[in-house]
Amino acid sequence: MSDDLFNIIYKKSLDLISRREHSSKELKDKLSLRFEHINLINQVIIKLESNNLINNYRFAELYVSSRKRKGFGPKKIAYELLLKGVDETTSKEVISNEGGWSEAAKNVFKKKFKEGPRQESKEKLKQKGFLQNRGFTFKEIESVFINDML
Repeated sequence: MSDDLFNIIYKKSLDLISRREHSSKELKDKLSLRFEHINLINQVIIKLESNNLINNYRFAELYVSSRKRKGFGPKKIAYELLLKGVDETTSKEVISNEGGWSEAAKNVFKKKFKEGPRQESKEKLKQKGFLQNRGFTFKEIESVFINDML
């Protein structure tokens, strides 16, 4: 019975990871919703990791790249990775390897504010707040406004 259930959980996990990359925590959470046997789920996760079918570093690389393309900054992405079970060291390394965050902030800004940086302080604060909510750092936000950027 235990081996049969292990195989069922393993096949379900393969089905899930065939659709997209998952962190080990994400996969464990999804499997926990379907199956009650936490010990078997943990064994499946260990087997998948040992066979390199799930890899938190690889997941983080793909996730950072995807979220950056969607206009999010490194701070927000780092927080999301922590929620998805990627450790802080891996998260920081992948985000720093990605690079180009100032350019990404400029691109997001250009897309949202076609008229460019505003001179009125209230409007400029709103524009900076938008970038801050997107997860960009102070340095990256300021790089958008230096020399009127556009």
